Amino acid sequence: MDINGLQKLTLLDFPGRSACTVFLAGCDLRCPFCHNSELWGAAPAVTDDAGLMEFLNTRRGLLDGVAFTGGEALLRSELPELISRIKELGFAVKLDTNGTHPERLRALIDRGLIDYAAMDVKNDIPRYALTCGLEEMDTAPIEESIALLLEGRVGYEFRTTVVSPLHDETSFINIGRMIEGAENYFLQAFADRDTVPFKCFSAPTAEEMQRYLAAVKPFVKHAEIRGM
Repeated sequence: MDINGLQKLTLLDFPGRSACTVFLAGCDLRCPFCHNSELWGAAPAVTDDAGLMEFLNTRRGLLDGVAFTGGEALLRSELPELISRIKELGFAVKLDTNGTHPERLRALIDRGLIDYAAMDVKNDIPRYALTCGLEEMDTAPIEESIALLLEGRVGYEFRTTVVSPLHDETSFINIGRMIEGAENYFLQAFADRDTVPFKCFSAPTAEEMQRYLAAVKPFVKHAEIRGM
């Protein structure tokens, strides 16, 4: 199994744990503000599953966890087996997901293979396809993934990258209703990078971020702005 990126140490990606971050190529969305657009399709491998396991063997007792991100990691059919091998080494596992494959997410949870999940909630339902760079989109899987995480069988968070002009205050009132009762929700302001495929977006102002935070707070147990 190809591994398309490896950050050997992060203290930010896996809450409460020191971890490495594993990047897997392939994604079924085309978000025009994506930081990792180079991972949408085929991408060069930096190592493979054997190389990753060799690395992790050298980090036992030094790292607490492994975070999988993408792309969309759930597109990889080999992922459950790889995670199972990683769990056998004693590492906790976090998964980043866009929520488009609730059946695969449920299978990982049912097998006890993940300890924490972070799901990107792109926007409210009327603007979901637009925000994902698609002409149309069935959002039922998104809503199913949200409902699955709200069951609370694993630690989880929802998060939204806030992009002008794709989001407004109504977005966050509607998102709040979508994830009502959630334990944790984070807003993170868009930041432009060379890898962002379209250059027509900007970050919201600090005042706008505070207003959006206030809009969603009545619906969730804990909400905050991350990275500002």
